[in-house]
Amino acid sequence: MSFHDSVVYQVYPRSFRDSTGNGVGDLRGVIEKVPYIASLGVDHVWLNPFFPSPGRDNGYDVSDYRAVDPAMGTMEDFEELVEALGGHGIGVMVDMVLNHTSTEHEWFRRALEGDKHYQDYYILRPARADGALPTNWVSKFGGPAWAPFGDTGLYYLHLYDLTQADLNWRNPAVRAEVADIVNFWRGKGVRGFRFDVINVIGKSEVLLDAPPGTDDRAMYTDGPDVHTYLRELAAASFGRDPGTVTVGEMSSTSIEACVGYSDPANHELDMVFSFHHLKVDYAEGQKWTTMDFDLPALKRVLNDWAVGMQAGGGWNALFWNNHDQPRALNRFADPGRYRVESATMLATVIHLMRGTPYVYMGEEIGMTDPAYTSIGDYVDVEALNAYQELLTQGLTQEEAFDVVRAKARDNARTPMQWEPGPGAGFTRGTPWLRPANQDQVSVEAEERQGRILPYYRRLIALRKQYPVVSEGSYEPYALDHPDVLAYQRHHEGQHLLVLCSFRAYETTIEVPADFQDSRVLVSNYDDEPTWLASDGADVAVRLRPYQALALLVSCPVRSSLQTD
Repeated sequence: MSFHDSVVYQVYPRSFRDSTGNGVGDLRGVIEKVPYIASLGVDHVWLNPFFPSPGRDNGYDVSDYRAVDPAMGTMEDFEELVEALGGHGIGVMVDMVLNHTSTEHEWFRRALEGDKHYQDYYILRPARADGALPTNWVSKFGGPAWAPFGDTGLYYLHLYDLTQADLNWRNPAVRAEVADIVNFWRGKGVRGFRFDVINVIGKSEVLLDAPPGTDDRAMYTDGPDVHTYLRELAAASFGRDPGTVTVGEMSSTSIEACVGYSDPANHELDMVFSFHHLKVDYAEGQKWTTMDFDLPALKRVLNDWAVGMQAGGGWNALFWNNHDQPRALNRFADPGRYRVESATMLATVIHLMRGTPYVYMGEEIGMTDPAYTSIGDYVDVEALNAYQELLTQGLTQEEAFDVVRAKARDNARTPMQWEPGPGAGFTRGTPWLRPANQDQVSVEAEERQGRILPYYRRLIALRKQYPVVSEGSYEPYALDHPDVLAYQRHHEGQHLLVLCSFRAYETTIEVPADFQDSRVLVSNYDDEPTWLASDGADVAVRLRPYQALALLVSCPVRSSLQTD
């Protein structure tokens, strides 16, 4: 089976299911829910990091890559999970955090002790002649990207948290260690790997300041060496297993770079995550702001990536939600009045598009951001740092909290809501992060009489049943429509027209008359489409609030109404 017809389910283990009652999710909790995961019809489960970690960045600060954090369980638990999922034909995708290690990792500790071998595992530089930091780069979590390396007079680079020291991929010994880590997990039966912020590993030997007025990310992102390192890693590890599925998280990237990373001819990765479509509610490009999302910009970004990746032979990993993003329902739709319609519409957009869909736990039941009321409800280091920085910029406490409440990563990290009640069926104890609205939204409620969960199961099945979904070409449609995101898919005489309204009111859109005699492949409303008279060879269809409608025909159809 090609990964083109696959769907990946993402599990944030800390928040999925607690088997012990200590309030923190664990691997045995995931094992308990394998039957549920299998019922979705997914092909792979991506597990966020479960390695030993001080937890400064919720597991993305790894202190041992070849072990299981005792808080998450044991290696035997992991092996049992691989076997349990494998019994349902589901593979495990492990999260590889290989741009940086925790400063508590043995390599960093030995480097601090003066071991020259391990000092070359990290990016160490002296201060400049005037005592200034080695470069003007800024950490993605706030503050300078350099910190003192003990009392050596050197500084170490940390593009993320102070406790996440960047590895020196220019060192062949580091690249050999990385390949050995991947091979360790291959030996445990893992045939899927997600590589965290992998496109920032290619720093130059000489590190330069970002010129005034420019973004310092351009100084270390998508460097040419990234392609070389990925090809080398593939040849030494996962590339030896034809069935392995790989995805790279690409930070501040470009279509051109991602075509290179995912073009099969390059032997690097199978697919890539990019995030430009999730920045259309960033005022002036800044995350820690609030604004209504820009629908024309969202349509343009999704279309540009679909067209560009297709033209270059690349492959997108499609998603709205993950552990680093607020819930898409709150950002792009109406979780209050139209939660069901909004959730199913958003799902339709990505599941029928060219690429591999990813479902983040809770998305399939319509979970929303928590209604937190205090900064003390949040635990994520990025959110807490941002709050303080916003106060420094002159925002009031209320204004700063409103921004954090809209953009915090913890919004997606609240516990999976299995059933009503204080612990949401996640734990018998006190959850590490307070659930959102489990008395209204839960797996139990969806299984009993819900509409979102069955709809997700239907979409996942369609990708396997219809090659036009998994293999079809992509063509934009009606890009200038003010309310509707639309596109076509084509494959061996089958033509699929996907129409998704992002509005809380009725709207109409003209479509080629050929589709009036089409079959409704899927819709998030039960009634038949409402067709209206129109001019020329076209007809119009009326869409209800947040309606998703996919129409399938098996005959020649003319090109899109508008593609520019």
